[in-house]
Amino acid sequence: MVGMLEPALVHVFDLSVNVAPAQELGDCNGGRRRVIPIIGGTLVGAEVSGTVLAGGADWQTIRSDGVTLLQARYTVQMHDGQIVGIVNTGIRTAPPDIVRRLTAGEAVDPKLYYFRATPIFETGPGPYQWLTEHVFVCAGERLATLVRLRVYRVT
Repeated sequence: MVGMLEPALVHVFDLSVNVAPAQELGDCNGGRRRVIPIIGGTLVGAEVSGTVLAGGADWQTIRSDGVTLLQARYTVQMHDGQIVGIVNTGIRTAPPDIVRRLTAGEAVDPKLYYFRATPIFETGPGPYQWLTEHVFVCAGERLATLVRLRVYRVT
C-alpha cells in the first residue's frame, strides 16, 4: 500500500513485579483458574520510574492445551507521586517440560517460552497521559517470585 508505515518498537521501560504464591481456584470456565497476587516491584526507564504497589493480581486461566491466558491489573506510583493503573492482557505458552520447570519456580531462559502481553495504561491528565495515547507491547520472563516485563511503544 502506498504511504503505509511499518510499525516499529521503542523500548520505554522495564517492570519488575514481585508476586506471591498462586491462589488456586480450580477448574472454571474451560481451564484451571488461579490468581497470582502482586505485592510490589519497580518500574525503571530512561524518562520514567516508579514503584509497583501491592494489591494487584494476575488472574490466569490455564487451558487444557497448556496455554496460560493472563490478565493482570495493578498500579504504579510514579516518582512524582502520580498513580498509573495498568491492565496487562497476554499469553504464555511453552512445551510441557518448560511449563513444569516454570511451575516448580526454576529460572528458565525466556527464549524457551512465549510470554507476550499488551498493557493498557489508565491515568488522569498530566505528565503520563501519553501512556493512554499509544499502543504498547511487552515481552515477559517468569521467575519464582518475580515477573520481568520489557515494555515497548509501538510507533
